Amino acid sequence: MRRELSTEKAEDLLTVLKSRFEDNSDRNKMFNWLDIEHVLRSRPEKLWSLNEMERTGGEPDVVAHDEKTGEFLFFDCVAESPKGRRSTCYDLEGLESRKAHKPAHNAIDMASEMGISLLTETEYLFLQQLGTFDQKTSSWLQTPNEVRALGGAIFGDFRFGRVFIYHNGAQSYYGSRGFRASLRV
Repeated sequence: MRRELSTEKAEDLLTVLKSRFEDNSDRNKMFNWLDIEHVLRSRPEKLWSLNEMERTGGEPDVVAHDEKTGEFLFFDCVAESPKGRRSTCYDLEGLESRKAHKPAHNAIDMASEMGISLLTETEYLFLQQLGTFDQKTSSWLQTPNEVRALGGAIFGDFRFGRVFIYHNGAQSYYGSRGFRASLRV
C-alpha cells in the first residue's frame, strides 16, 4: 500500500493542520509551526498517517515535544471520539470471539493500518488537561498486557466533571466508543 499523499493532498492537509495549530495556540504555544511543517514535509509517511487521522474525524494537533527524541506528538483533539473509528472491538481476538453482531473492525488493527497508536492511559490523562474530551463518547486506550490476558480492555471518558478510566470485555463495542490515537513525528 502506498503511504504517501499526492502533492495537492499534502498541501491541503498542511493548510488544515496549520490552521488548527494557530486556532489552538493554548495547547501548543511552546512550538513553532515552521519547525513542525519542516519535519512533516521530510516524513511523507507520517503526513499520510495524519491524513488518516483527519479522514476518520480525529482532528489531529501537536500537543507535545519529546525532548529526548526531538519528535513532535500529535493527538486526536476532536471533542468526541472520532466518528470514523467508532463501533469497534478492542482487538482482533475480541472481534473473533463475538458470536453475533460483529462490527466491521477492531481498534488495534485499524490503528496499525493507519500507522498510528492508541493513546495510553497516561497520554489520555494528559490530553484531558488540554481541554474536555469524550463528554458523550468514550475511547479505547492501550491496554496493559495483564488486563488484556484476562479478557479485558480499558477505555476512558469524561463525566461528572472528571476523567474516568475503566474496563470492558475486549469483544464489546458501542456506537459511542471509538479510539483516540497518537503519532510521533
